[in-house]
Amino acid sequence: MAGRRETVAVRDTGGLPQPRRSGPWSVEGALAERRSVREYTGETLMRADLGQLLWATQGITGPEGLRTAPSAGALYPLEVYVAVGAVEDLPSGVYRYDPSRHALELVASGDRRAELAAAALGQECVQDGAAVIALAAVYRRTTGKYGERGIRYVHMEVGHAAQNMYLQAAALGLGAVVVGAFDDREVKKVMHMGSREEPVCLMPVGRGR
Repeated sequence: MAGRRETVAVRDTGGLPQPRRSGPWSVEGALAERRSVREYTGETLMRADLGQLLWATQGITGPEGLRTAPSAGALYPLEVYVAVGAVEDLPSGVYRYDPSRHALELVASGDRRAELAAAALGQECVQDGAAVIALAAVYRRTTGKYGERGIRYVHMEVGHAAQNMYLQAAALGLGAVVVGAFDDREVKKVMHMGSREEPVCLMPVGRGR
């Protein structure tokens, strides 16, 4: 992973609150409550809740580096970005999530949700969410071992990670939705993704109406 930041300048913003490993919700309860939510109240998202969502999506769960979502060959081709607009004690901007430290790195300052919504064909949910989590894929991490079949494995992994976030959002009393309709090049530009990273999924999140 040493070359991961070659095309992206970042500034460390410190760690997030440690994620919980247990809570009042059962898996069954979260499954029953999971819905795609596209309308939000505009309330500020708690920093701890954002950290919990990121951990559920790609967090480290053991000393060997395994994560919350399964990955073919444990190669972990996904990179996680967040467009922050209204999060407690976190300035607006684009951040990269570092699973190994459970920390955010600032990539670009300023609220980019409107630009991201424009790149997502004007979908209002992208602008209205308190934050938008973006999953990007570095396909070569997986195709280097599995060839062309690895592309399918990466897309399966995106589904695993997105469902984890859906369930965690439900357990936190939050709303989220998967957005797949967007201009890849514009999303990549707005989120300041690296040259080898390709956006595959956007997930706005916030307090649902």
